[in-house]
Amino acid sequence: MNDIIEIKDLIVFANHGVLPEEKKMGQKFSISMRLHIDTAEAARTDDINKAVNYSEVCAFVTEFTKQNSCKLIETAADNIAHALLMCYPSVSEVRITLKKPWAPIGLPLDSVAVEVSRKRSTAYIGVGSNMGDRRGYLDFAAAALDMSDGCKVCAVAEYIETEPYGGVAQDKFLNSCICIETILNPFELLALLHDIENEAGRTREVRWGPRTLDLDILLYDDAVICTDTLVIPHPEMTKREFVLAPLAQIAPYAYNPVAKDYAVNLLERIRNNGNARLL
Repeated sequence: MNDIIEIKDLIVFANHGVLPEEKKMGQKFSISMRLHIDTAEAARTDDINKAVNYSEVCAFVTEFTKQNSCKLIETAADNIAHALLMCYPSVSEVRITLKKPWAPIGLPLDSVAVEVSRKRSTAYIGVGSNMGDRRGYLDFAAAALDMSDGCKVCAVAEYIETEPYGGVAQDKFLNSCICIETILNPFELLALLHDIENEAGRTREVRWGPRTLDLDILLYDDAVICTDTLVIPHPEMTKREFVLAPLAQIAPYAYNPVAKDYAVNLLERIRNNGNARLL
């Protein structure tokens, strides 16, 4: 999406800063915004209701900046970006430049500024359960994600029953895949998934053991991440039909940037190789 609404140098008097006098007396800040949005329908109809009203945006950002004081302008800029994405669903990405004129550092300067970019992303979450009310736990996961700040569930695949994976004797799983739109970064999303698992009584006593609820980030846009706590794309997804079948159902052309192929092709490859794990 290449359409952009740009707002330059909105002046707001607010109480951001580390020094006591900054918090008490306040100071002037300059805020510039680039909002990525599809303007085609508004342009064709000449209807303000189809557009993002930049007057309302300015009023919203002014009030938000005044009411939410921070020590760091980095935090203030991040908060503004997050608030805009939450308030305006049609905005896909925001870039915020927050300037602090005459910053009190004891040296002559015009201003200090920070620029942040935040956007909506698409993530695919693998979900499974093989303890207790399996369907209830999967339903709970979808509902919890949809109600979480910064997430919206876009699609949920059919639930399928599968054999357990990993060689541990246990009951059969119920598996699915959930597509979400989120403004959380991958690590924030991982923390949210762990919170939802904990709410469902998940324990981690045995690797690949039985669980009330298992939530894994399969794909996050085209991100490739490899850390001690998070690997994206999920490193085992290309080996597991119980992951690829639900994913291919709701997003056949979801692209795995490491395997360099689409979900539907990866699924077909497993089935052709005789490695299917579905019942």
